[in-house]
Amino acid sequence: MGGFFGVASKRECRTDLFYGVDYNSHMGTRRAGLATYDSAEGRFCRSIHSLESTYFRTKFESELTKFKGHIGIGIISDTDPQPIIINSHLGKYAIVTVAKICNIEALERELIDSGVHFGELSSGTTNQTEMVALLINRGKTFVDGIENVFARIEGSCSMLILTENSVIAARDKLGRTPIVLGRKDGAYAVTSESTAFPNLDYEHVRDLGPGEIVEFDAEGERQLRAPGNEMQICSFLWAYYGFPTSSYEGRNVEEVRFAMGHEMGSKDETEVDCACGIPDSGVGMALGYAAGKGVPYHRCICKYTPTWPRSFTPSEKSMRNLVAKMKLIPNAAMLRGKRALFCDDSIVRGTQLNDNVQTLYDCGAREVHMRIASPPLVYGCRYIGFTSSKSDMELLTRRIIGELEGDPNANLEEYTRTDSPKYCAMVEKIRERFGLTSLKFNSIETLVKAIGLPKCQVCTHCFDGSSHF
Repeated sequence: MGGFFGVASKRECRTDLFYGVDYNSHMGTRRAGLATYDSAEGRFCRSIHSLESTYFRTKFESELTKFKGHIGIGIISDTDPQPIIINSHLGKYAIVTVAKICNIEALERELIDSGVHFGELSSGTTNQTEMVALLINRGKTFVDGIENVFARIEGSCSMLILTENSVIAARDKLGRTPIVLGRKDGAYAVTSESTAFPNLDYEHVRDLGPGEIVEFDAEGERQLRAPGNEMQICSFLWAYYGFPTSSYEGRNVEEVRFAMGHEMGSKDETEVDCACGIPDSGVGMALGYAAGKGVPYHRCICKYTPTWPRSFTPSEKSMRNLVAKMKLIPNAAMLRGKRALFCDDSIVRGTQLNDNVQTLYDCGAREVHMRIASPPLVYGCRYIGFTSSKSDMELLTRRIIGELEGDPNANLEEYTRTDSPKYCAMVEKIRERFGLTSLKFNSIETLVKAIGLPKCQVCTHCFDGSSHF
C-alpha cells in the first residue's frame, strides 16, 4: 500500500518530516523517500532508499542535515521509487503518491503516441508516480491536472505535491486511502496515518473527504476542491494495515478490531481455555474476543519484532515461507494442555498457517482454533493492492475453490455468501488443510458494523467482488 507525510513549518521541517514519515513505516516495505524545498538556495533536496533489507530510520538518519527548508514531503512506498521532481509549465515540484493504476499500460500508450516521453522506470515498468505527474502536467493548474488524474485512472490515487511555496494534498476521488490534516503552533501537516501526529504535537483538524484537494503552508490551509459525495474507503485498513492508535473517518483501528472480536466471541459456542492474537494486527481482535467470550487473553505466541517484516511481502515463495515461520515464536509454557484460540487479520495465501499450526501442537496445545477478522479473500485487490499477489489464483480461497469445483472461477458468488453450503465447504477444506480444530471468519456484515460506516461507503471488493471505479 504505502503511507506519506507532508509538512509546512515556520521552522526547519526536517525533524517533523523524518519522524512523521517514520510513523507510516508499517504501511510499506519496499522504498522510502524524502524531499524538501530550500527557499534560501532555491532548490529541492531529495533522497530515495530501498527498505527491503532494513528500516526507514537506518537509511535516512545519517543524511538528515542535508534536508534544509521549511516545507517537505516523504513516503513509505510499496511500489515505485519516489518522490520524483518535475519541471513543468506549472512550475517545479516534487510529488509522492499512494496509488494503484490498473489501466497504466493503456495510459502509457496514449501518452507515448501523443509525443510524451517517460524518464522513470521501476522494475522495467512505468513509474506510477511519473504517470500521475504527466497527467497533472496536462492541466492548466494543479487542480485541473489532479482532476485529470481522477478522471483518467482506474484504481486509486492519493498524492502530495511539494511546490516552491506550499504543499498540496489530494485524496483519492473515492477516498479509498486516507489523508488526515493536522496543525500545531507554526506548522501544518498531512499524513496517511493519524498515529504520526500525537508525539509531534499536532492536533487532528479533520480527515480530507473523497477527492478533496487542499493547499497549505505554515500560516494555514485552504480548500482547492470540495470533497465528493461518494466514498469507498478500504475496509482492510481497519482489519490489517492500520496502526492501533490511528483513526479513519472517526473510527479508531483498535476500537474496530476489538468490536469485531467481541462480536465473534459473544456468539461463539466453541469451548476454549484462552484467546491469543497473532501479532500485531490480530491482538486487538483477540482482546475483544476474550472479553466477549469471557475467557482470559494469553500471549501464547509472540512476534520477534526487531527483524521480521510482514510475511506476505517477499515476492519469492520460499522466502515468504521462511519469514512466516521465523518471525513468530510460540510460548510452550502458555500452550501446554490448552484449548487455544487464535485471532488473525486475514488468510491471503495461507503462508503463515502452513508452518505455524503444527508448531503450536508440537508445543503442547491440545486444540488450535482460528478466528479471522476479515471474511474470506476471494478476489485480489483492484484498488490499492494490499497483497503482492500477481493474480486472484494465488489466493488460498481460489485454490480451494479450484479443488472443489475443478475451476477456480466457478460459483464465486456462492462462495462469498456467509454460511451458504459452498462457503461452508470452502471453510471446512481450509480447516482440514491446516489441521485446525475449528475455523471461522467474520462476515462482511460484522466487519462493516464494527467499522461503523454505511456499507455503500466501504470497499469490500476483495470479499464479495463488488466493483466501483
